Amino acid sequence: MDASTGKMIAIPPGQVTLSDRRTQRSWSVELAPYELAAFPVTQELYAQVTGLRPSSAQGPRLPVDSVSWWDAVRFCNALSRHDGFAPAYRLHADGEGIEWDTSANGYRLPTEAEWEHACRAGTTGPHYGPLDDIAWYRDTSDEQIHEVGRKRPNPWGLYDMLGNVWEWCWDIYDAEAYGAYRVLRGGGWFDEHWSCRASARRRSHPTFQVDDVGFRIARSHVC
Repeated sequence: MDASTGKMIAIPPGQVTLSDRRTQRSWSVELAPYELAAFPVTQELYAQVTGLRPSSAQGPRLPVDSVSWWDAVRFCNALSRHDGFAPAYRLHADGEGIEWDTSANGYRLPTEAEWEHACRAGTTGPHYGPLDDIAWYRDTSDEQIHEVGRKRPNPWGLYDMLGNVWEWCWDIYDAEAYGAYRVLRGGGWFDEHWSCRASARRRSHPTFQVDDVGFRIARSHVC
């Protein structure tokens, strides 16, 4: 990965409890150690890997936005090949099916449990610090996207986990109610404060491209 776009942070193992407000359900997930990018994927890195600049506002250190979930998983595979890693995803020829090879050492999307564990970074409140200090959201963003890394990081060195852009996760949101819709986490530049919480969940169809949605990459610790 280009050093100018940020580094991968080693995330310790742990347990996180997820919850869904619609169903009033909560569940705990045990996590092995993994790595997560310090920043959302920037437009610079996305263009280096794909040759594309899909974002609604242009700037090399702005988070890439207007990328679908499928765009994100294809990017992960392309970056893995570029960096000499085994791609994490096997995409079916029909363009709709996908499998995650958990034995691969390549880049991938975080699960939502990994995302929340990393966002909280050992904290227990809705935010890992005062929201104005850590997040670009409606009260601080002037209703526009901002360069990564301009706000305070969380205790594990991760920037922009809340605000700026929502981030795609691997997980299906609720197959029974919403079919193929995938999980988004973190809140965006146009959101009110209640959407920029460590526990907040949003969903979108994996083909949709939205101007407040981007992603960050993870890697498993593979023996």
